[in-house]
Amino acid sequence: MAGNDGEPRPRGIREVPRPPVERETGRRDRHTGRPGVAEPTRRRVMRHDGLVTDRAPVSQWLADYEAAWRSPGTASLAGLFAADASYQQSPYELPVTGLDAIARMWEAERAGPDEVFTLATEILAVDGPVAVVRAEVRYGDPPSQEYRDLWVIRLDDDGRCAWFEEWPYWPERPVTPDDDLP
Repeated sequence: MAGNDGEPRPRGIREVPRPPVERETGRRDRHTGRPGVAEPTRRRVMRHDGLVTDRAPVSQWLADYEAAWRSPGTASLAGLFAADASYQQSPYELPVTGLDAIARMWEAERAGPDEVFTLATEILAVDGPVAVVRAEVRYGDPPSQEYRDLWVIRLDDDGRCAWFEEWPYWPERPVTPDDDLP
């Protein structure tokens, strides 16, 4: 669906009419002598309708994500991800799409539910259904590997993730392409 300007609007965004706004024309009414007023126009404001607008659902989703990572199997993923969700492990990798594919990736990527790790997350922004989260993960005790990530998460109307995009960074990772060269 398009807005007044013909541009497509994101799903769940609707236009709400505002009261008419009168504008002076610069001419005088010939009968009263008062400044002339143009026909009222309607301004529109965009509002989110039925979408995430606060941090509480995102915070709950993050807690459920960690609990799922610590749990055996992948059954809990159905409560986290939509059936047709996409999970992109790096901005330049193709996304893993669909709950079954995400479950296979999930099992392949972790050492198991007994894996020792700490996860600290901070919600940086929430805009409609999209959240940006900083995540710091340390594996092992003492830590043998750490990651500092940015996650871009889009939740659907049921609070399940429809899109997960990970921007992972770790201490040994090169900062620029030239850093890889010998």
